[in-house]
Amino acid sequence: MQVLFNIPGPLREFAGNRSNLQVEVKEGADLRAALRALFAAYPGLRDRVLTESGEARRHVNIFVANEDIRYTGGLAMPIRDGVEISIVPAISGGSCGQGMPTASQSVPISMQSV
Repeated sequence: MQVLFNIPGPLREFAGNRSNLQVEVKEGADLRAALRALFAAYPGLRDRVLTESGEARRHVNIFVANEDIRYTGGLAMPIRDGVEISIVPAISGGSCGQGMPTASQSVPISMQSV
């Protein structure tokens, strides 16, 4: 059976610059088997998705048919033919806030202006 992986921008350099990758797995496979097939074709993805012990990294969310695997069986979650699997790494960073506009501002008003 075939499954489709959706690869986000930050990981595409490890996936041949492709946003979608299709892999073949045996009938009755689980998510771990599908990931193994993906990593066999694109080994650079493995260390960015799984830990050394083979578990999903804490900062990486994996969705099978829009279901977060943290709540649906983890890597042992069974998959079906044609399912879409999305790998979503957490993105962080930004500004220290200097020069950023504030969300609220005090502006004095009078009853005459209302």
